[in-house]
This record gives sequence, C-alpha cells and structure tokens, in this order.
Amino acid sequence: MISEAIDFRFLLLENYKKLKISENELAVIFMIDHLVTQGNPFITADLLSLKMSLDVKEIDALIADLLTRGFMEYTTLNGRTVTSLNPLKEKLFSNFALSVSKETENKKAKEEILSNIYQSFEAELGRTLQPMEVSTIREWVDLGYSDEIIINALKEALAQGKKSIKSVDKVLLSWAKREELETEGKTTIKNNWNEDLEETIRIAKTPWLDDDDDDD
Repeated sequence: MISEAIDFRFLLLENYKKLKISENELAVIFMIDHLVTQGNPFITADLLSLKMSLDVKEIDALIADLLTRGFMEYTTLNGRTVTSLNPLKEKLFSNFALSVSKETENKKAKEEILSNIYQSFEAELGRTLQPMEVSTIREWVDLGYSDEIIINALKEALAQGKKSIKSVDKVLLSWAKREELETEGKTTIKNNWNEDLEETIRIAKTPWLDDDDDDD
C-alpha cells in the first residue's frame, strides 16, 4: 500500500503549501503526530503548549481551524476520545496516488506518441532509425511538438528533397519562428542547428546525416 511505502510527513512537507496550511499549523500537526506516536491518544492545546513556544490560545485557534478544514478529528475509540490525523493522511495519500496514476498515464501517452512518430519516419525514410535520430525525436516531443507537427515537418523536408533529421529540425525551427512572428510581431528564436548534436554525429560518423543540408 502507498501509505506503508511513503512517509506522510514527507508528503506533508511537499504539499502543505498547496493545502494552504500555515507554518504554525504545520508545527502543530507535527507535534500532534509526535505525541500520538509517543502514546498520547488525546491531544489538547494545553498539552501542546508544554512542548511548543506558541501560547495556548493560539494553539487552540490553530486546532479549531484544522478541525474545520477537515485535516484532523476527534473520534471515540473503546469509549475514549482520541485525536486523529487520519483525514489529513488520507487526503495526502489520495493526492499522491492520483499524481502517480496521472504521471503513469502521461508517460504511456508519450510513448504512444513517440511510437507513432518512429513508425512514420521509418516508413517515409524506408529504413530503421539510428539511435541519435531517436534521441532527437524524443527531444522534439519534450519541447512540446506534437506527433502531427513532427510528421508534417518530415513530409515538408522530404518534399524539398531533404532526408536528414537536421532538415526536419530546420523545418520545425522555421515554423516556430513564423508562429512567434505572427503572434508576437518578433522572434527570439535563433536560426542555429544544435551544434553539440551535429558535432557528436560527425565524430560518431553516423550514416544518416545527408550531404544535402548545406543550406541554412
């Protein structure tokens, strides 16, 4: 279970700002958790004030706010009133599980997009993609280019008689510049190919970089 694998204190520190929990409320929560762990089932403002620098009235107001917002509760266990942070823990673990699920879905969707692009490139080029080409395509997707735009850029490059990843990158670059000019009236995009990538390709002597891309 997630609750057994992830410490709720870690999740709380990572997410208390999103939950709009103040630092004073955070300190109260941590102290309540500490005292409960030490075997104190019922936590009062008076008890907390013995361990904290905040005065009783302030602690009492913080507890009231935490109760109102559903981050803690007082329940009855074996005929005794006990203090519980379970509502907060359940919220944190639920949000964490949701974020993990969303991340997994996004990763799966990304891999499906990449697979579609790889298949289209190999079909259009009539060969298997080289590792460096695969890496470059992944960079495009990470930059936010859709599979449709990338594939269309490939077709545009092929229509110009160009068959290299460099030529496709130039098409994507020109489209991005044009879009920025149309929307912003100016562009900050430089008309430079990734020099580090090009040098790596030259050193590795990979066969996929054609000699037809001498033009800018």
